[in-house]
Amino acid sequence: MDKVLKLRPEVRAKLCTPNKIIEVNFPVRRDNGQTENFTGFRVQFNNSLGPYKGGIRFHPDVNLAEVKALAAWMAIKTAVASLPFGGGKGGVIVNPKSLSTKELERLSRAYARAIANDIGPYLDVPAPDVGTTAQIMRWMAEEYIKKSKVPPKARLAKGGKSQKSKVLATFTGKPLDFGGSEGREEATGAGGLYVLTKLAQMLHVPCSMFKVAIQGFGNAGYFFAVLAQKAGFKIIAVSDSTGGALMEKGDWKMEDVLRHKRKTGSVAGFPRSTPITNDQLLITNCDVLIPAALENVIDKNNASRIKAKVILELANGPITPEADLILEKKKVIVVPDVLANCGGVTVSYFEWRQNIINKHWPKDVVLKKLKTKITAAFTDVWKLSREKKLSLRSAAYVFAIQRITKQS
Repeated sequence: MDKVLKLRPEVRAKLCTPNKIIEVNFPVRRDNGQTENFTGFRVQFNNSLGPYKGGIRFHPDVNLAEVKALAAWMAIKTAVASLPFGGGKGGVIVNPKSLSTKELERLSRAYARAIANDIGPYLDVPAPDVGTTAQIMRWMAEEYIKKSKVPPKARLAKGGKSQKSKVLATFTGKPLDFGGSEGREEATGAGGLYVLTKLAQMLHVPCSMFKVAIQGFGNAGYFFAVLAQKAGFKIIAVSDSTGGALMEKGDWKMEDVLRHKRKTGSVAGFPRSTPITNDQLLITNCDVLIPAALENVIDKNNASRIKAKVILELANGPITPEADLILEKKKVIVVPDVLANCGGVTVSYFEWRQNIINKHWPKDVVLKKLKTKITAAFTDVWKLSREKKLSLRSAAYVFAIQRITKQS
């Protein structure tokens, strides 16, 4: 990768250093009347391509080093997707489950006030992440609107470009009735499917010839499974944190699996399926493996036993660096997370864009635009990987860094 990029030392140093680090401390009144101080961060890593973009996480293990790393990763992801955004990330050290709804609202609004001077629709655009939701984004956006002194009667007039609409663009991942975008729920899974479909075309293999195993049946894994099945892929195994189900014939409906999970608490035990553990799913006999849950699930201990010919990283960082080397030697095609799961941030861009121009696109329009954007990104990375004889992961990073440095 270094031989291809040939970065000057000063450019390399800039790419490794955040533009700005914001640390805030703010008080929040608890329901018992006592006040507790909380610490939050916002790291603005690189804005060469546009406003900083990245989620806000509420978690007890949030720390500055983690937020910096995630902000850098977002800069790469937005560049890979050819979005007019840079990379940023935020977080608050808190266990949101320990707060009441009212306490969570007060904390969310307090954090938004604390960082208000450093964000904006053309400066830094936060979104939900671990521990945060659409409702939390609404609270934060409301607080930012107050701070921005938008007239109370300003409204989203059809066809207009109201002041409130543009200010709403400061946050994405908002509820649909508050400037949110259609298609956000299935965005990550749909984006992953569009990538896999294009890869199948590049390999000249019909979708129906691919047997797919999915580890993780949360939002991304579920929507990927539903859409992939409709596209003709054969889903033979799925799992969640409690176990999995294997069905070699693939003659099940993912909607039925979801109903079973909601009823029993697990996909395991689905009628006519064979029980399978998460570890067994990773090494099952399939063509495509979709890690869609946790990080580092494929490591040096199990990488050599992977039978899949393709791994599509729907989760963030599911493969360790040591495992990556093993898989590369095995000639397994790994579609990296920065490309495979960029559907979410792409639809975030669409939400931002709709707010800026004061429009609301129907879901079919959003998903059509997503398919076009994701397919183009994959094609660019695939072409570069073949030209420079790089893995898709290395090609994605080279592509992103070349875009960022051209604008620096």
